[in-house]
Amino acid sequence: MREKSARLQGDALTLGYEKKIVAEALSVTIPDGELTVIIGPNACGKSTLLRALSRLAPPLKGQVLLDGEAISRLSTKEVARRLGLLPQSSQAPSGISVSELVARGRYPHQPLFGRWRDEDEAAVQQAMQATGVADIAAQPVDQLSGGQRQRVWIAMVLAQQTPLLLLDEPTTWLDITHQIELLELMQDLNQQHHRTLVVVLHDLNQACRYATHLIAMRSGQIVAEGRPSEIVTPELIEAVYGLRCIIVEDPVAHTPMIVPLGRGRN
Repeated sequence: MREKSARLQGDALTLGYEKKIVAEALSVTIPDGELTVIIGPNACGKSTLLRALSRLAPPLKGQVLLDGEAISRLSTKEVARRLGLLPQSSQAPSGISVSELVARGRYPHQPLFGRWRDEDEAAVQQAMQATGVADIAAQPVDQLSGGQRQRVWIAMVLAQQTPLLLLDEPTTWLDITHQIELLELMQDLNQQHHRTLVVVLHDLNQACRYATHLIAMRSGQIVAEGRPSEIVTPELIEAVYGLRCIIVEDPVAHTPMIVPLGRGRN
């Protein structure tokens, strides 16, 4: 069992919306310094859990603790200094440019009536360079492709420079090249910059390759968690997804790789 001193925890959470209960008595501890990936079938509660951990969707029961404090008691600005969130869908104001949107990530760090500082500009430029959107900084966000918009939103979250990053299906809308670039960026943030990340992904092989800690969910409960090499088995994948498969070693990353079995194959 992981130590209770972790920065982000959910304790006995009941999660739901519109009178529908998604999860009950769900407890989770996000390990510090890890790149945690949450996997599971559609509607199993992955995104709902992430939204609860970020205070975007408060639990019906239980509590989320951030640095040992109930996140519900912290100010919005204080939460945003410690935790960055990229939800599944975001809407940019009409006509706002890429650089203007990314600059909004600096809001939590600016004092009341404070001026724009060199460190704010540096954070914005670094975030745009890291996500490959610096060359479109002056373009309106609403004129970009879906993949470009996604990278701009990620840049805004990076500009917050928080020790905790929560990303809900961040590879949506991205082609395979940009998916891998983003996942490697997250890996670099985790390993080189010591950020703690929590990411919801659908691609199991990408999850196994990049996660240092994997959480597998089904029907609102955590079925298994740990390092991919320790927990990913054909039995787990069948229990979580109802999918028969074999597990082989990824020839590049040497992590588990799921190979689905078709009908009639042993």
